[in-house]
Amino acid sequence: MRERLVVIGGDAAGMSAASQARRLKDPDELEIVAFERGHHASYSACGIPYWVAGDVDDPEQLVARTPEEHRARHIDLRTRTEVTEIDVAGGRVRSRRLPDGQEVWTGFDKLVVATGARPVRPPLPGIDAPGVHGVQTLDDGQALLDTLRGTKGRQAVVVGAGYIGVEMAEALLRRDYEVTLLNRAPEPMTTLDPDMGRLVHEAVTGLGIRMVNEAEVTEIRTDEQGRARAVVTSDAEYPADVVVLGIGVRPESELAEAAGLPVGDFGGILTDQAMRVRGQSAIWAGGDCVEVLDLVAGRQRHIPLGTHANKQGQVIGTNVGGGYATFPGVVGTAVSKVCDLEIARTGLLEAEAREAGFQFVTATVEATSRAGYFPGAASMTVKMLAERRTGRLLGTQIVGREGAGKRVDVAAVALTAGMTVEQMTALDLGYAPPFSPVWDPVLVAARKATQAVRAHGAG
Repeated sequence: MRERLVVIGGDAAGMSAASQARRLKDPDELEIVAFERGHHASYSACGIPYWVAGDVDDPEQLVARTPEEHRARHIDLRTRTEVTEIDVAGGRVRSRRLPDGQEVWTGFDKLVVATGARPVRPPLPGIDAPGVHGVQTLDDGQALLDTLRGTKGRQAVVVGAGYIGVEMAEALLRRDYEVTLLNRAPEPMTTLDPDMGRLVHEAVTGLGIRMVNEAEVTEIRTDEQGRARAVVTSDAEYPADVVVLGIGVRPESELAEAAGLPVGDFGGILTDQAMRVRGQSAIWAGGDCVEVLDLVAGRQRHIPLGTHANKQGQVIGTNVGGGYATFPGVVGTAVSKVCDLEIARTGLLEAEAREAGFQFVTATVEATSRAGYFPGAASMTVKMLAERRTGRLLGTQIVGREGAGKRVDVAAVALTAGMTVEQMTALDLGYAPPFSPVWDPVLVAARKATQAVRAHGAG
């Protein structure tokens, strides 16, 4: 008897799950119906800032597989259709076609919830005014570009200085806007420790972006037509012809929670290692709507990244298709770029390590990406955290120019393997003057962290 798989969400996790399940099950064994409320499927949301900046000419370049291509693979992908209710007991979902409002119920034998995350929009006056944009989907990116092309003024305000905030600030600067970046924290990039965030602050202001820290936004002021004209903080007002929100995202889990599915402290759906929703035998969830196990801290966290979503989708599709796969967790690796500045982190920050109960030492070094005498050698700063008693690596942060960011992968592997910083100093990394000094910057930081661990033990 043919089963039906229903997938809610047509991006990374949802369509990876659907595609993998289709590889394992023929259409006469498994019918697949997927719902996506937007126009697009299987696209790179991480590429939107580069599209806005002009590095990517056509949004179709960000699409890995079109709806038509999915349908050709016998996946019934219904775009512009929003699922409004999950009936767990009845094994069905209610959906509404956005163009005409028509609602239908669709039964399922197996269900995948991949509803993603939504940009944070604090309940402030004017937050929903025309000219105020979140950037999460291709439709959001298109709406922002339409505003930029239709706006005569050249004042832009970005609210929030995380990855999306700083990337969007650069994108707007490259479109010849005067950009103000408002940040409620003491330094930008709270995914870094403040001392490393300070390096980002200096680089951002060096580009000509006005960086305002410890700025609490209280209102978006509008003009006579109701469009955004200024962003107001507790002590200043900043003119704005366009406002971009980069405050972060929250799991889009209301649909699941309303159906009685479990959610965690961060609002994400809770699953087991097979990505099956806890307490359910035929419902899976993945992507930005779930919480994942932090392998370093040993607790659940919400870490919305496309890398995780695609892997989780593969795991779900394998299990739905009759195979076996697990998603063990993450170490929290992320990398970004602002003009020529590369920003990377993996593992725990100082505050996160304290919250998890670790006692630790830190080591910070300055080094170069290549041998110092080789043309093009660029500076970088590497910070490392290690557990005091054992020397186990707890986290690494890197800020620098070309060749800095992807070095974080060495630390990510070391974290996953549970290595100590002393063990890291013996890693046999590739060396040649065009690629690295004799001692790679990550290993220099590991060596200094080893010295700190030993010094603490001797004390």
